[in-house]
Amino acid sequence: MWGGGASRRFVVLTGGEPLLQVGDELVSALHDRGFEIALETNGTLAAPNRIDWITVSPKGATTLAQTSGNELKLVFPQAGLDPEAFEKLAFDHFLLQPLDGPQLEANTAAAIAYCLQHPHWRLSLQTHKFMGIR
Repeated sequence: MWGGGASRRFVVLTGGEPLLQVGDELVSALHDRGFEIALETNGTLAAPNRIDWITVSPKGATTLAQTSGNELKLVFPQAGLDPEAFEKLAFDHFLLQPLDGPQLEANTAAAIAYCLQHPHWRLSLQTHKFMGIR
């Protein structure tokens, strides 16, 4: 996976929809300063070239403009999103993340069951939520 040694420097672009602000100029400036770039997007906008790690996390029934990358991460279960519909896209990793909220335990069990029945998918947990850190 993405990451590396102590001498490498990274920046993660996320929050809201980062591609509303991120373009070739910012990517070049960060690379020129020695940073590797990771991006987490909802996928509705295409990412500029030269992003080192791309995670697409679709929300709701949207049309994806970014159909390739390193990770496709789905919050599960999510109305209007069937994980099977994403399996033919060009991603290295396919991850299901249990939907947070009052049904977290049931959603985690459902995500585990889905992954066990569909080995194309792996479970992704937000460890801080299980530790009670919000």
